[in-house]
Amino acid sequence: MRLRTLRRVRPVEPGVIAGVVRLDRRTKRLVGRLRPGEIAVIDHVDLDRVAADSLVASGAAAVLNAKPSISGRYPNLGPEVLVKAGMLLIDDLGEELFDRLREGDVVRIEGDAVSIGGEIVASGARQDADSVALAMAEARGGLSVQLEAFAANTMEYLKQERDLLLDGVGVPEVETPIAGKHCLIVVRGYDYKEDLDVLRPYIREFRPVLIGVDGGADALVEAGYTPDMIIGDMDSVSDDVLRCGAEIVVHAYRDGRAPGMTRVQRLGVPAIAFPAAATSEDIAMLLADEKGASLIVAVGTHTTLVEFLDKGRGGMASTFLTQLKVGGKLVDAKGVSRLYRQSLSTSSLVMLILAALAAMAAAMTVTTVGKAYLNVLAEWWDNLLFTLFS
Repeated sequence: MRLRTLRRVRPVEPGVIAGVVRLDRRTKRLVGRLRPGEIAVIDHVDLDRVAADSLVASGAAAVLNAKPSISGRYPNLGPEVLVKAGMLLIDDLGEELFDRLREGDVVRIEGDAVSIGGEIVASGARQDADSVALAMAEARGGLSVQLEAFAANTMEYLKQERDLLLDGVGVPEVETPIAGKHCLIVVRGYDYKEDLDVLRPYIREFRPVLIGVDGGADALVEAGYTPDMIIGDMDSVSDDVLRCGAEIVVHAYRDGRAPGMTRVQRLGVPAIAFPAAATSEDIAMLLADEKGASLIVAVGTHTTLVEFLDKGRGGMASTFLTQLKVGGKLVDAKGVSRLYRQSLSTSSLVMLILAALAAMAAAMTVTTVGKAYLNVLAEWWDNLLFTLFS
């Protein structure tokens, strides 16, 4: 008999936890259902940082991965994020994990084994900081192969989408006014919360067109804004946000198929399709560029080589080429929060004040006007003392 009553993680004894499981082969779909203290069951080879960040944000107590979180193809960043956050990670538990567990089951995790009702259903590799560091070091040896594949994917994408990249062919007509305006494109990626927070003065002053890419639309709403446009395949944006009044652009395959359109139509929200082989964040940039945006500010997007490879998708080649295409007007907000949040230590502040006082004292003693003020001050002090003690 399967127990289904426990709702939160429960320490049973040192090194052992028990909790309710939530299962999904798509990590970004799973995190929408996860509650603090529950256990995530995923099927995610080479876990990337964005997925790991979302798992940490959900408050999950443990992650059970049917696949290796680091396959060795390249040094992906997700497992390191999980272990640094103190989250239990067990890898390579096997495909049968999804057959033997059901949503809401209560499991017990002891060592590297997962059991239910006293029966072990799967065992894998329990990860820690040392094992992740070793796997990452070995994975760096596969970078050259991945770089070659990335270059090949880049050339293939250029052949497929030459007209879109060079001439804007295929970009749909939209109602949102963009020409001559700033566009803020938000992807629920690296450091998006910090960067959105730092950009508040910019948003107040310039009032850019707010474009949310899938879950990036929810990120805008969570930050207190209403998106003007939502672009993506609609698999990670909430129903409420889709109904917020923003213009909807559904990312479709090159042959015109748009699975996300069915969901939008079911909600009764009007939408248009944008067929392209690029990623959703790329078509958002291409649309903003083609419609005449004067500046494109990107939050949560990918910019570095490690970030391109971390997603482990051939489609990331399109992001590389897209950013080359719009680079003249593209500003990446990533890291801005770290720049602005550099705090001034108390000792530095005291030294700064003392230096300013010393400069003022020097100016008072060497200038004619300063000497006059000092004489007036000395005379006032003498008069005060005379009044007090006479």
